[in-house]
Amino acid sequence: MSIEPDLLHFIITVAFSFLVGLEVKTYRIEYHSDSSKYFFGSARTLTFVGILGFLFYRIDPVHLLPYTAVLLSLTLLFAIFYWTKVQKKSQSILLFVVMICVYAFGPMTQIYPLWMPALLFVLIVFILNARHAIHKFTLGVNTYEFETLGKMVLLSAVILPLLPDKEVVRYIPLSPFKIWLAVVVISAISYGGYIAQKYFFPSKGYFLTGVIGGTYSSTATTVVLARKLKSLGQSGVIESAIIAATSVMYVRLIAVAAIFNISVAKALAAPFLLLCLAGMAVSALFFSSSGKREEAVDYVDKNPLELGTALLFALLFVVMMVLTQFVSKEYGSGGLRVLSFLAGFTDIDPFVLSLLTGKYGVKTIEVTSLVMIAAGSNNLLKAFYALWFGGLKSTARSAATIAVLGVATIAWGLIVS
Repeated sequence: MSIEPDLLHFIITVAFSFLVGLEVKTYRIEYHSDSSKYFFGSARTLTFVGILGFLFYRIDPVHLLPYTAVLLSLTLLFAIFYWTKVQKKSQSILLFVVMICVYAFGPMTQIYPLWMPALLFVLIVFILNARHAIHKFTLGVNTYEFETLGKMVLLSAVILPLLPDKEVVRYIPLSPFKIWLAVVVISAISYGGYIAQKYFFPSKGYFLTGVIGGTYSSTATTVVLARKLKSLGQSGVIESAIIAATSVMYVRLIAVAAIFNISVAKALAAPFLLLCLAGMAVSALFFSSSGKREEAVDYVDKNPLELGTALLFALLFVVMMVLTQFVSKEYGSGGLRVLSFLAGFTDIDPFVLSLLTGKYGVKTIEVTSLVMIAAGSNNLLKAFYALWFGGLKSTARSAATIAVLGVATIAWGLIVS
């Protein structure tokens, strides 16, 4: 025996409306127990609101005149109630918004599949119960960072589609569209690590700082941890974190390669994962032998989605493409190896992207070799930074480990080629 569709839609509407009403009642008892005389809506009221939405949409589903009239009437009633709340020095339209959502259950159950009103119901319940969590989150968030994120989303969604997807400058082997797309992708990866570091795992210990920092910027993480190590003296935990940051960098480079050149990513996977595991093994050894309890650490670095940072990255990306193309034509594979080694002593992302996206007539195995050489020389730079900012006595072991990883990476890259 099958149920009439209209009856099924009506039952679903009533059930969701009643359950939301119960949730609102719980919300009132928990957060507004002293304002019961000035509270709009209950389980019965919201159930009737849901029924009204269903019936008046069903009467005229084309022009929606009865449905709109009832919506305006409910809005007027809430306006009167809201004025009363203002007189009592209390202002909130949360419950009106919940009521409008309940009023929409009726049309939604008739127009959309069941998952749509069910999703709306779940969101209402979740948001009502997340008051403390949302309040705590908003207090801890730097609004400037979300303003920056908004600018980048605007640039990505509005500017990116307007850029020409063909080469416009002879010396740049990539279209403006693909150049900016690469910038957006790299910024998004860095921003993900930055957000995880700052908001989801803040002050969770040095080792976790190193691991997550490696997904964002292993160089910046090394400098921060080395400075901390110098002030505290020798610490196996911090040294393990420094090594972990570099180890995670290998995984990050595999992910970047997979986005832009899957063939290179496959070629890099085995050597980079082995080097990562080797680094993490040494890191775990230092961590376990430290014998000291981890301390919290506040790691705050520059937001990678700042507009100036993104534009600088785009400029470096273009410069690296032009330089790589010039060296490739004039000096061949040997010149590219030298360039990749030197590029490792800067921010390697622009150079790696230029290799992954450019058209230089270089085979996949050669690109793989060049990326490895750049990553290895970048490790040598981080080893120097560790010694410079942390001191020889404090960072000798971690700097030596990173340097060994760097030399091994360069050697492997030369063998691959």
